[in-house]
Amino acid sequence: MSISEAAPVSNGALWTGRALSAVVVLFMIFDGVIKLPPLGVVTQTMAELGWPSDANIARLLGIVGLVSTALYALPRTSVLGAILLTAYMGGAISTHVRIGNPLFSHTLFGVYLGVVLWGGLYLRDARVRALIPLTR
Repeated sequence: MSISEAAPVSNGALWTGRALSAVVVLFMIFDGVIKLPPLGVVTQTMAELGWPSDANIARLLGIVGLVSTALYALPRTSVLGAILLTAYMGGAISTHVRIGNPLFSHTLFGVYLGVVLWGGLYLRDARVRALIPLTR
């Protein structure tokens, strides 16, 4: 199936996709920005999660998250950004699994965010709909 044959979406579905993507972008901007200074709560939480409470590591994670988010927000690179953010969420999930955090509130939060991320992209990008044709 080519992009021109991708299932068209209604105007409402397109705006729903944009809104879902905006939620992900806003959350990830918040997540990345608080890691840049980094705030004390960030380094404390990193230590609780088994990461070194090093400001440089927090800053690096913040930059990786922000760059991936920027790629996701730009239409030309949104698929690459989605792949990178999915990997970023995988790291968060594995961190929570390793320390035994609660499943539905902490561990699966990255899965929830990933579903919203890809759902938003699916609704707003014909390339993804052509790649994953959910309708006939």
